Amino acid sequence: MIINTGQRTDIPAFYAEWFANRLKEGFVCVRNPYNPDQVSRYRLDPSVVDVIGFCTKNPAPMFPYMDLLKEYGQYWFVTITPYGRDIEPHVPDKHRLLEDFKRLSDTVGIHSIGWRYDPIFLSERYTMDYHLRAFDQIAAALDGYTETVVISFIDLYPKVRKNFPEAREVAKADRLVLGKEIIRIASSHGMIVKPCAEGDELAAYGADCGGCMRISDYEKAIGMRLNAPKRKGARAECACYLSCDIGAYNTCRHLCRYCYANAEPAAVLARSRLHDPTSPFLIGNFKEGDQIHDVPQKSWIDPQLSLPL
Repeated sequence: MIINTGQRTDIPAFYAEWFANRLKEGFVCVRNPYNPDQVSRYRLDPSVVDVIGFCTKNPAPMFPYMDLLKEYGQYWFVTITPYGRDIEPHVPDKHRLLEDFKRLSDTVGIHSIGWRYDPIFLSERYTMDYHLRAFDQIAAALDGYTETVVISFIDLYPKVRKNFPEAREVAKADRLVLGKEIIRIASSHGMIVKPCAEGDELAAYGADCGGCMRISDYEKAIGMRLNAPKRKGARAECACYLSCDIGAYNTCRHLCRYCYANAEPAAVLARSRLHDPTSPFLIGNFKEGDQIHDVPQKSWIDPQLSLPL
């Protein structure tokens, strides 16, 4: 099976010690965000967990614990955008992130890491020319360290509208111009562009519009076939295989203004203070009335088939 860590928060950046403790103890508990009394308990054991998926803006805090992940398949997305602290107030220096990306790529392998350049929005400061220059610089720096770059254009979810009221959707004409040039630049650096939940409007220019995190991506990362059960994407537009996320909403302290998973910053900081690195839960601990469900788990690896890489 696959365990995901990055749909709700950034575990490597802010909760690496906690995750290391979960790996050592061999299980993790997750509250249902819509029914908090319902608790899912997952085993963290490479005999049943084939791949752990990460999505982070800062992988470095996890580096001291990478030995704990050696027995697991891994797939990492590292987000590196061109935005400053006006948009991403607590994301580390981008030059440092580029070096950390390279280090991580050297550790897990080029098939187990992708770059995310998203979400893309336009403003007086962050113009189309600005994006294309920045994308070219980052792509050049990551040449040879990944084969995948995921892009998306900003979606104005309710939390985004509240925390980033001046944000505007990117018009289709601008999406096409940007997308076409980004695909050209990425190709020159050995990368395929995968639009995230953007339909197929960029397919004609060479983008892979089939989903940015598919079973085939996990299979390529581990070099094995997976007999995964069918599952829908996180939303109607999403073709990715995302499930079993162990994070919690309103806990990512990057406080990026475009974030769909965070409420206002004060709520995020208050909730984050409830974190205990020794707890089975990312936030809080067991409480009276918890209904604990041990999730049935098994390996999906097909031992008869391996992939030539």
